[in-house]
Amino acid sequence: MDARPIGVFDSGVGGLTVLHECLVTMPNEDFVYLGDHARLPYGPRPVAEIRRFAHEIGGYLETCGVKLIVVACNSATSAALPGLQEVLQVPVVGVITPEAAAAVRTTRNRRIGLLATEATVAAGRYAQLVRTLDASVRFTAVACPRLVPLIEAGEQTVDAVVEYAEPLKQAGCDTVILGCTHYPLIRPVLQRVFGRDVTLVFSAEETAREVADTLARKGWENERTRIGEYRFLTTGDPETFRSRGERFLQLPLGEVRRVAVGDLERAAA
Repeated sequence: MDARPIGVFDSGVGGLTVLHECLVTMPNEDFVYLGDHARLPYGPRPVAEIRRFAHEIGGYLETCGVKLIVVACNSATSAALPGLQEVLQVPVVGVITPEAAAAVRTTRNRRIGLLATEATVAAGRYAQLVRTLDASVRFTAVACPRLVPLIEAGEQTVDAVVEYAEPLKQAGCDTVILGCTHYPLIRPVLQRVFGRDVTLVFSAEETAREVADTLARKGWENERTRIGEYRFLTTGDPETFRSRGERFLQLPLGEVRRVAVGDLERAAA
């Protein structure tokens, strides 16, 4: 048994879709979630900058005494996961590998599409993983720079989705990876645009299972009878985080504490 909390982070509130599955899968565990709203969005930023942000947050969460870290951000996972796993003292789980594996299992015509941020597409991690699993897959990736700001603001996304979906439709993809933790919030819009015959893949459940399996292997699970707690940190405005976050998490957030970007930078120094 290990009573330390699990750390989860994202550029904003999108990672709460992953946290929700972790809460359902591991209701006996404690969680601390950090949303880097002061530097949102990550997608348009250079990969090296996203990698630096991820190392700052990972280092900060480690100083908070977490026992495992979930990188609930596809851009940060693409840019920084191997490095985080090398330098941090706690296990680190990302969100990309489970999605790539699920897409390869799901596709019927071996045509897989990806909707993701510019940084995730540029990193090429999805394409590498998919082709390692099945070299015959035709893989089409589309960067969607407008989606995260629209979703965070709660604005209409239909026009942007129609635009970004078109190349994947033209490629005949029967399976589309939602390569950003924000995108499940507009899943009904995405499914309507793609139609019933296209399967949308998002791996929050599989990521949560990977976390649970890691704790089990290490003997770090909390008592099954325990009811876990969760708390929230943001580099942005706590009230903005709360109002947006409750829509994503579908649970009350309670107190949200602000963390200065300088504190993150010092943690990685």
